[in-house]
Amino acid sequence: MHETVRIGIVGYGNIGRAVDASIEENRDMTLAGIFSRREPSAVTPRSVSTPIWHTDDAKKHVSDIDVAILCGGSATDLPEQGPFFVSLFNTVDSYDTHAKIPDYFEVVDGAARTAGKTAVISTGWDPGLFSLMRVLEEAILPSGEGYTFWGPGVSQGHSDAIRRIEGVADARQYTIPIEEAVNRVRGGEQPTFTTREKHLRDCYVVAENSADTDRIASEITNMPHYFSDYDTQVTFISAEEMAEKHGRMPHGGFVMRTGTTDNTDKHVVEFGLKLESNPGFTASVLVAYARAAYRLAKEGVTGAKTVFDIAPAYLSLRSAADLRKTQL
Repeated sequence: MHETVRIGIVGYGNIGRAVDASIEENRDMTLAGIFSRREPSAVTPRSVSTPIWHTDDAKKHVSDIDVAILCGGSATDLPEQGPFFVSLFNTVDSYDTHAKIPDYFEVVDGAARTAGKTAVISTGWDPGLFSLMRVLEEAILPSGEGYTFWGPGVSQGHSDAIRRIEGVADARQYTIPIEEAVNRVRGGEQPTFTTREKHLRDCYVVAENSADTDRIASEITNMPHYFSDYDTQVTFISAEEMAEKHGRMPHGGFVMRTGTTDNTDKHVVEFGLKLESNPGFTASVLVAYARAAYRLAKEGVTGAKTVFDIAPAYLSLRSAADLRKTQL
């Protein structure tokens, strides 16, 4: 008999709604409640019986939740929500601003240790599963070079960053790998690419009435960590076209490594994902790591953890014996 893990969702956007759906697919999970900055009456969960709480009331629900899954964006939400919520609950998040992850880790780790809580940060598929594969591939082929290609698909973090710009009503950002670069790696080469030579960024933006589109385009193309190092195209479209042509959120990509053993035998390792729903898959990873966070917390583990620190068995509903029998 599995213990039931009581999950709290923080933020009920694309990721939050997908986490709600994923919890229903995991028999050891139950949704204890949803925290939102909106008025509770404005939030419509999958089940009408799910409690909706304002984020300002989080401290009132410490005894109701085992793990809080933080579903806010990395640009502005998680830097504040991460350290705050881990002072109250064990947490899992998908913070994905790669260049700032070390700093984010230190802040959340300090808050988690002070509170005696467990935090799993920066999980999902990248950072997350792709990060894990980069480490595995490098460990197995130390004489080699690693490459990550994202897309083609919608980046939630980059789309969210555009939507935070003044005058933007809605936005989608497609990350597109440059085919020539991918094929060179698949062919066993070990080229050195600049950031610009690996991916394009294609942005579709709905501007608010009377917004300065030239300013918006400039802010996008010059945004550090997100767009400034890439060839970026910005196209302004209507809300109707956005709904008609850009309603779904596919994504995916590849983690690849080329290398040699015995200085002569060449190898190419590739791990790929093709996702019809970026939020759906990301949410499923978050829920699996929520199970791990719960188990680690039960063992008395505190502080921030990443996918590098957590054994796969902690993610699985199967027992250790069953894993050895069926999966090894």
